[in-house]
Amino acid sequence: MCGIVGVVATSMVNQTIFDALTLLQHRGQDAAGMVTSHNGLLCLRKDNGPVSEVFRTRHMKKLHGNIGIGHARYPTAGTSSSAEAQPFYVNSPYGISLAHNGNLTNTAKLKQEVFESDLRHINTTSDSEVLVNVLAHELHEEGKLVPTPEDIFNALERVYKRIEGGYAVVALITGYGILAFRDPDGIRPLIYGSKETENGTEYMVASESVALDAAGFKIERDIRPGEAMFFDVKHNVYQRQCTEAKAPRPCLFEYVYFARPDTVIDSISVYKARINQGDRLAAKIKREWVDHDIDVVIPIPDTSRTAALQIAQELNIPFREGLVKNRYIGRTFIMPGQTVRKKSVRQKLNPVPFEFKDKNVLLVDDSIVRGTTSQEIIEMAREAGAKKVYLASAAPEVRYPNVYGIDMPAATELIAHERSVDEICQLIGADRLIFQDLDDLIAACIDEKHSDVREFDTSVFDGKYITGNIDQAYLQGLADARSDSKKASTEEASNSDLMHPM
Repeated sequence: MCGIVGVVATSMVNQTIFDALTLLQHRGQDAAGMVTSHNGLLCLRKDNGPVSEVFRTRHMKKLHGNIGIGHARYPTAGTSSSAEAQPFYVNSPYGISLAHNGNLTNTAKLKQEVFESDLRHINTTSDSEVLVNVLAHELHEEGKLVPTPEDIFNALERVYKRIEGGYAVVALITGYGILAFRDPDGIRPLIYGSKETENGTEYMVASESVALDAAGFKIERDIRPGEAMFFDVKHNVYQRQCTEAKAPRPCLFEYVYFARPDTVIDSISVYKARINQGDRLAAKIKREWVDHDIDVVIPIPDTSRTAALQIAQELNIPFREGLVKNRYIGRTFIMPGQTVRKKSVRQKLNPVPFEFKDKNVLLVDDSIVRGTTSQEIIEMAREAGAKKVYLASAAPEVRYPNVYGIDMPAATELIAHERSVDEICQLIGADRLIFQDLDDLIAACIDEKHSDVREFDTSVFDGKYITGNIDQAYLQGLADARSDSKKASTEEASNSDLMHPM
């Protein structure tokens, strides 16, 4: 999962993009990058690290121009090497820079095509580099010295025929404008807005609406599944449905964990969805655990707080902030490597002993993926004096790998894979474990009044991959290439090569 942003403005965009990336930092903390354009020249800064560390004053001063794109990276495909920080750039045709959120599921095939047919070299293991080269090739095929929006959309129609998976993309075509497009199922989010200024209308495209809100842009709408929009340097806006129109099926995990609560995705309020998740989970506890002895409800901050508060209200049980978060530690779920995640839990959270001592505590989390965090926090609660520690998850059991841009590549790394709830409960050391039902989670996220979304990508919960073409051989290959153990060995080899160049 990554955060992307593109801006066409009437003044310098570097600060606007920087601010947007800080608001999207929760989507990726591994690396950050920005490309701006001024008088036909590109200005690029990207590196490993959070946004505030990648962009210093000396870098910002060099990022000239009224048009640009930015990226906050969360490593799924590829490694955490700085060479894979985005945006990626190709000089032909025109000079194209691209930032991508999601994952292509046919990268291996595309990479072979790009080399054998398109005669292009791929220098990293990132599917985003493959994607920018596919786009560049198809634009080159139009054969225009000065491309029109129609030429760009024609090229993109062919791109859609070649690529598969879940993706949201912004691309800066030097001297012409910003292209934004979304996968045919609308799995990955992308929204755009406008702002009137003295010198004309400005436009922003971003992964989440919060980036637009904070910058004073009026939200226009979500980019539709399979739709492309082009914002040219003269501030004209063009759009085309570049592949078969489908009903949106956004990733359900966005509403559970990834998106900020103040975000709206496909006209569904993430905050309201999380309130509903708490309501439905409380109803399940009432239904299946009538004689519960819970003394206090404590959220595992931050994402679960909304649902936990609602559970406490519905059960008429005190809600307490029993875990204090160190806000200078990143989100443990998106940290690369199991060892780093486990170590970070105790650095990130510290219990307030008074809220645990001699109490039966219901901890509430948004989801349980690898189980590392849950196990550590339950142990911390017992050390703080809790008599019993129960755990409720606002999401169902995560049993299957994700192939659309979330770092859950290996089924064997998912604690719920091929295990019962009782087995999971025993492994994490809880006295009782309650998961949300999938039907309830879906119902919690549907907003019939404001949104036409009726289905979601639920593959991590039920193993149903909505794009098709995902078989066991693909999943095994993904696990082999991107498991924690593989990442560790890849990073070690990369570091070794850097230390001892040939």
